[in-house]
Amino acid sequence: MTVVTQPVIRRVLEGCGAPCVETVTAEALHRDCFCVAVDPDAVREQVNGLLASEGAPSRLTDAHAHLFAALPIFVPEHTVRQMESAVQALSAAVATPAFVDAALAWAPVIARHEPGSPGGLLGFDFHLGPTGPRLIEINTNPGGLLLNALLAKAQRLCLPSLSTPAASGEAEQAAIDVLLDEWQAQGGRADDSLVAILDHAPEQQYLYAEFLLFKRALEARGYRTAICDPGDLRFVDGALRLGEERIGCVYNRLTDFALTAPTSQALRLAYLAGAVALSPHPRAHALWADKRNLTLLGDRSFLAKAGLSPDRQTLLTEIVPRTVLVSADNREQLWATRREWFFKPAAGFGSRASYRGDKLTHKTWAQMADQDYVAQALIPPSVRHTGPESPPLKVDLRGYAYQGQVIFFAARLYHGQTTNFRTPGGGFAPVLTLAPGIQRGETQESTGRADARRLRQTDGRDRLP
Repeated sequence: MTVVTQPVIRRVLEGCGAPCVETVTAEALHRDCFCVAVDPDAVREQVNGLLASEGAPSRLTDAHAHLFAALPIFVPEHTVRQMESAVQALSAAVATPAFVDAALAWAPVIARHEPGSPGGLLGFDFHLGPTGPRLIEINTNPGGLLLNALLAKAQRLCLPSLSTPAASGEAEQAAIDVLLDEWQAQGGRADDSLVAILDHAPEQQYLYAEFLLFKRALEARGYRTAICDPGDLRFVDGALRLGEERIGCVYNRLTDFALTAPTSQALRLAYLAGAVALSPHPRAHALWADKRNLTLLGDRSFLAKAGLSPDRQTLLTEIVPRTVLVSADNREQLWATRREWFFKPAAGFGSRASYRGDKLTHKTWAQMADQDYVAQALIPPSVRHTGPESPPLKVDLRGYAYQGQVIFFAARLYHGQTTNFRTPGGGFAPVLTLAPGIQRGETQESTGRADARRLRQTDGRDRLP
C-alpha cells in the first residue's frame, strides 16, 4: 500500500501547475502529462550505495544513464486484468500434455529432464494497442524485477488518487519466495549449503546491481549467497561446489539455456544428477521461452485439441499475435509481405538478431535461412511522450509471474526496433493503474473534488490500495 500525506500532495500539485489534461485517459496522460513520477538520479544513488556497501569494484556509470525513466506508464485497470487472465490461460495451456509433447519435440534433449519445479519467475512482455494488450514474447530469466521494485518505492505521484501501483506489493519478498519454493520442489532446502547467483562474468553484466539486490535479500532471509561465473564451479563427489562450499541452489541468469557451453558442464552434470536445484532450468526455457511455441499458443485449433476451455481459447487467440515458423515453403511469401511481420530467432533473447520486416535487407534475410526463425504479426507498441517538443518513446510492458500469478508489472521506454537502455528519457518505468471511473473520462476538476473528500475522510492521509 502506498501512503501519501496531505502536505506531500500539496507540494506535488503546486509543482504541477495547470492541470495536464482535461479528460483523464491513459492516452491523454501519455501525450500531455509530464509530471515527474521518479527521480532517476536518486534511484541511481541508492543502487550505488548498495554497490559500495557490498564492496563491488564498479558503480553505475554513464552506460547506465538511461536505466531508469522518470515518467510513469498509465494502464487502465481492465487492461491489467486482461493481462493477468492471459497469464493464467497461458499457464493452463502450457500444462497440457499436448503442448508439452509438441514443445519438447523441437527442444534440446536436456529439456526432457524433469527436475520437479515449474522453473522460476517468468516475464510476459506485452504491447498495448487500441484493441487491448498483445503478447510479444515470454522469458524465463527476466531481469529487472528488484530494480523496478526500487523504482516503485521512489515514485512520486501527481494527483495520487488517479493512479495506484499495479500489482506492486512486496516484490522483493515474492521473488525470494519463488526461488526458495523452486529449491524445495527440487529436493528440499539444505540450510548449510550455498545459494549461487550465476552468470558469465557477473560483475560485467549490465544488471549486476540486481544480482546484489538478490544476494542481500537472500542473506536477510538467512541464506549464505555468492555471485559467481559458471566456470568457477566444480562437480565433485556428487556435489556442485564453489571452492570447498557445497551449492544447494543456483539462481540461473545464464543465456546458455541448454547448458551446452564448456563452462556450463559442471552445472549440467549436477543438474542432471539431481545434485543441485536450478532455477530457471532448461525444461522451463523449452516450454516457455522458445519462440516457436507461440505458433501453438495462438492457434485455436491446437488449443481446442489440447483440451483448453473455449473461453481461454478465445482469449489466447486474441492476445497472442499470429506467429508462423519460417520455412523454405513460406520464405518467399514472408519476404513479399515482410512489412507485416517481426522476425525472431527461435531461441533468441534480449531482442538479439530480431528484425522488423521493413528494416530487413536482402543480405540479412539470406543469413537468416541458416537459423530457426519465427515470423510474428507486427504489433506496433503504444507510445509515451516525455515532453511537449520531444518525440514519443515506445512502450513495452512486462508482467513478472510465477505459476500463473502476476506479482509485478513494469514498463520499458525506448526508441528503435527493440527495447534497449540507450534512449534518453527511456529505461525502466513504473506502471500505474487507472481506476475504471477515471479511464471513462473523469475531468481533473471532478477528480480534485474526490481528492479533497478522501483527504477529509482519512484524517489527512490518502491511502492507495
